[in-house]
Amino acid sequence: MRTILVLIAALLGLSGCGYNDIQRTDEATKSAWSEVLNQYKRRADLIPNLVNTVKAFATQEQQVFIQVTEARSRVGAIRATPELINDPAAFKRFQDAQAGMTSALSRLLVVAENYPQLKSDQNFRDLQAQLEGTENRIAVARNRYIKSVQEYNVLVRQFPVNLTAMVFGYQVKANFTVEDEKAIAVPPAVDFSKSAAPAKQ
Repeated sequence: MRTILVLIAALLGLSGCGYNDIQRTDEATKSAWSEVLNQYKRRADLIPNLVNTVKAFATQEQQVFIQVTEARSRVGAIRATPELINDPAAFKRFQDAQAGMTSALSRLLVVAENYPQLKSDQNFRDLQAQLEGTENRIAVARNRYIKSVQEYNVLVRQFPVNLTAMVFGYQVKANFTVEDEKAIAVPPAVDFSKSAAPAKQ
């Protein structure tokens, strides 16, 4: 009976010191991070088809194709596990790789401006629509992650919850920096409805 009372007291103590709130917000950040990864993966999966479609019309743009392929390889080389958000250095490598992918993808899409036939190709237009939707979903997922990490980080820094976090080894999580957020907040331009320059010969 005494052991049961001690266990009940311990559980009540954990509840009052923020342990359950840490668990809740920690799980929320993991869930939000998974959605970020899902959307980035969706974008990465679109890229080979997009590159091949552009290649069919713009064979001389080899340098751009190489840059996109290399950027996609760098993204794929990073093991984006849930633990990554607890490692600021690994999180930064992830951000840098995704920023590189965004930049390379933007250069690929700029190529389409010079190829009216490409812009009128149904397959390309379908991929363009999918990419635009994915970029929007990335922005939404990233915003949810930022908010969930903010809630978690504020919680584990507050007294007395910070003592509980310290005892159980919970630390603040990495988040997108202001500079990174400015750079990646604007998705690549995918509107090719404007009139294009004459096609290259």
